[in-house]
Amino acid sequence: MHDTAEDPTTLYAIAELAEEFGISTRAIRFYEAKGLLNPDRVGKTRVFRRRDRARLVLILRGKRLGFTLNDIGEYLSLYDPADGLKAQDSLLLKKVDDRLAQLEAQRADLDKTIGELREIKDLAASRLEARTSEPVKA
Repeated sequence: MHDTAEDPTTLYAIAELAEEFGISTRAIRFYEAKGLLNPDRVGKTRVFRRRDRARLVLILRGKRLGFTLNDIGEYLSLYDPADGLKAQDSLLLKKVDDRLAQLEAQRADLDKTIGELREIKDLAASRLEARTSEPVKA
C-alpha cells in the first residue's frame, strides 16, 4: 500500500504495520481503542498514515522501556510543534527520571537478593560437604 517512507501521502494497511513491527493486528487495534492511534477509515478498512506509524514506534519503544500506556498516551497528547515541544520534552524528562529511579531501585534489590542467595548457597554447600566429607561443587 505504500511507495516510500519519505512520501507524506504514504498509507499503511494494519497488516503491513503488524508485520513490520512484529506485533499482531489485534495489538494495533488495542492501541487504537486506547486512543493512542487514530487511523483514517476507508469504508471499514483502517488506513494508517506516517503519523500513525511514528506514534506506533513511540508506543512500542515506551512499552519496551517499561512505561505504562497511560504514560505513553500522556506523552503523545502533548505533541505540539507550536510550543517547540517543550511540554512534551518536560514530561519526557520527568517520566525518564522516574523510570530510571525505579529501575535503579530494582537493580539494588536484585543485587542484594543475589548476594543473599550466594551466601545461602555457600553455607548449604559447606554444611553438605562437612556432612559427607566429599567436596561439593558450588
